[in-house]
Amino acid sequence: MTAITGATLIDVSAHGASTHDVANAVVLIQGGRIIAAGPAATTKVPNGAQRIDRPGRFIIPGLVDGFAGLQSQAEANAMLYEGVTSVVVSQDDRRGHLFRQANPAPHTYLLDSAGSTDDWSLLRDMPAWHDRLADHGKSAELSPDDTSAQLKATAARGTRVIWLGWNITPENARAIIAQSHAHHMVTYGEFIATPYAAGIADGVDALLHMSRYELGLVQSPVTVTLGSHVVAEPAGGMSEKAAYSAAEAVQAGDPRVTAYGDRLARANVALIPTFSLFYLLLPGHRNLWHEPAATILDPGSMTLAPNPATGEFDLPPQARARQEIRARHLWALNTALQAGHPIYLAASGAATLGAMPGISMHVELSLLVRLGLTPRQALAAATSNYADKFGWRELGEVASGRRADLLILSADPTQDIASTDRIEDVVLAGHELNRAALLKK
Repeated sequence: MTAITGATLIDVSAHGASTHDVANAVVLIQGGRIIAAGPAATTKVPNGAQRIDRPGRFIIPGLVDGFAGLQSQAEANAMLYEGVTSVVVSQDDRRGHLFRQANPAPHTYLLDSAGSTDDWSLLRDMPAWHDRLADHGKSAELSPDDTSAQLKATAARGTRVIWLGWNITPENARAIIAQSHAHHMVTYGEFIATPYAAGIADGVDALLHMSRYELGLVQSPVTVTLGSHVVAEPAGGMSEKAAYSAAEAVQAGDPRVTAYGDRLARANVALIPTFSLFYLLLPGHRNLWHEPAATILDPGSMTLAPNPATGEFDLPPQARARQEIRARHLWALNTALQAGHPIYLAASGAATLGAMPGISMHVELSLLVRLGLTPRQALAAATSNYADKFGWRELGEVASGRRADLLILSADPTQDIASTDRIEDVVLAGHELNRAALLKK
């Protein structure tokens, strides 16, 4: 048994609304689980327990990155060094294939697509699915029977999250959400062909990417009719461009924005904005290559990595100006949406568009605070909100019965969110990691 003593245990419950921190706390760990956590006056350290004394320090749960790739041991090490102990992993054309051999590694929560052909699906290595899921350069929806069989097969392989992508039409989205829940999988919506109002009404759990869920402001499905069949228009088609143009014309003060935020809050749908993907286009950014964990990362393994010397994207001035205008517009919309107090889930989107494994989780937390969340609410977005929203009760809090994933910080993160990066110890499933060793290539 291990006992962590003397630190203040930070309360991240109730979406960051609760403030019942415990000074001079004791956390007892055995078998990779927390068996007790509370004040020293009532939580006794058993004889023979290994003590980790941390007076004056602060304990928070390990961070959860709700959407990222994991394609190398270096990426796994960078995540752990930065306190990311759980990650929802996507393998796709921007983030590469999942590196399953990483050791040590954060706990991985598998994400898979459903309802559409997809060369990156987790099922493509199975002979029964290899040809059925091949998209041949053009994604297409699967039949209802194939979709049902796909959901059953991916659930059996341990998938925890289903991604509903661009070309999923409303009827299929409704079926996928219902069947995913029946298999105890949560759903991320990144809709284009399905109107956001329909996905929300059908119970999608979370909406992914601020650059996508802005389409919920215009409520226009991007579909075409062929005979009696409604199918998704090819990516980049005229309907999609028209929908984005309409969304980009909506200003932050438009009543539709606050109405959208209120609808999300009432429906209990979480937002996963992945602000980190726009960080280098927003004011006040810094060169992330200067972070210690960046020394083990390879820019060549990232999609659209920033220049290591400057920390900026190598873009022509006019192209950069256009992207900065779009980023500022999306930021203004999200600031207005936040007034409705939707549930937020922190995710980096790494490793693409300048977002770096591990490092960008702290960027995401800082941006959530810049948006208007309190530091405690931002902490909840990276910890307890995942447990509360998705029912993942093994993580998200330092409490009896939870997995023993926690961070020991040298400063109070509720006063300054930057203190989440002042990590002294990372404990993964009850084991204290050697952070210095994680930075050895």
